[in-house]
Amino acid sequence: MTTNLTKPISIKLAFAMLVITVGAEVLLYLTRFSYLAGTLYDAMMVSSFFVGLKLHKRISDSERNPVTKRQLMLKFTGAFLVFFLGSTIINIYSSNTFNDFNVNYDQYVQDYTDLQTNGEDHSNVDKGTKADHVSTFFEKVDTIGPDLYTDALAGLEEVWRLAYIIFLLVVCKKIFHKRWASGSRDLFLMMALFLTSILFGIDHTLDTAEPWSVKIGAIVTFANMGLVFGLILLWTRSLWITVLVHSLYDIFATLSWFYLDNAMELMALAVLVVHVILLFIEKRSLHQLEQAEGVQVAEQRDVSV
Repeated sequence: MTTNLTKPISIKLAFAMLVITVGAEVLLYLTRFSYLAGTLYDAMMVSSFFVGLKLHKRISDSERNPVTKRQLMLKFTGAFLVFFLGSTIINIYSSNTFNDFNVNYDQYVQDYTDLQTNGEDHSNVDKGTKADHVSTFFEKVDTIGPDLYTDALAGLEEVWRLAYIIFLLVVCKKIFHKRWASGSRDLFLMMALFLTSILFGIDHTLDTAEPWSVKIGAIVTFANMGLVFGLILLWTRSLWITVLVHSLYDIFATLSWFYLDNAMELMALAVLVVHVILLFIEKRSLHQLEQAEGVQVAEQRDVSV
């Protein structure tokens, strides 16, 4: 994997990777002062999709080990369940360890949802009319739509992570060339994973100014979640599966704020059911294939005899 990740990088691609890493972090910090910076940050996340198309080929092994659509779906459902379980453990740990962060986050969620829902105005439309239903629909869209859009884009932060991992590995390859040539590269990959996880945690504190008691809790909590995302990236060897897991997790977290407290748990349950069904079908298919191969071998033996 490390050999493929550190293949020669064109100047154009290297520049694009720098823009979506360093540039995005600068914009993220500036969002605490400017709405325009937030808009530009979202645009940066959209543009990172096209960089991801190039970087995905470096981590994917689908050419050497092709997988079926069912196996790909199994990877996604397995990855989502792993992250759901991991994030649940992390949240329990953080709630018991970082009280200031936990209280601050709960208050933020409460204040944010109250602000959004209380800001709806129904006074300009007569109740019971067709226009009323249309207006109500779009009021709900305006309330939660921007958050869902931002949540969907958040998954593209995994492109940022992969770009940083590649940069770090290239630097390690240049500095520690003897150790790299000896084949001991897993240490460098784990170091890159750890450092990018720390950056992931720090980046979740850039857009707001909070006391250090809150900031430390946020960094540790989100760094741990970033570590789980990174492990999923290396396990699945699929950038887009990791992006999708990240986006869906954030989307259902937002839905749990506004509509249904257990939205995330229900999603995880649905994914678990799908995973079990797909796993059963996959195992049955493999069993049938093994039986067919066994019959073929037996027939060839009979013919040779």
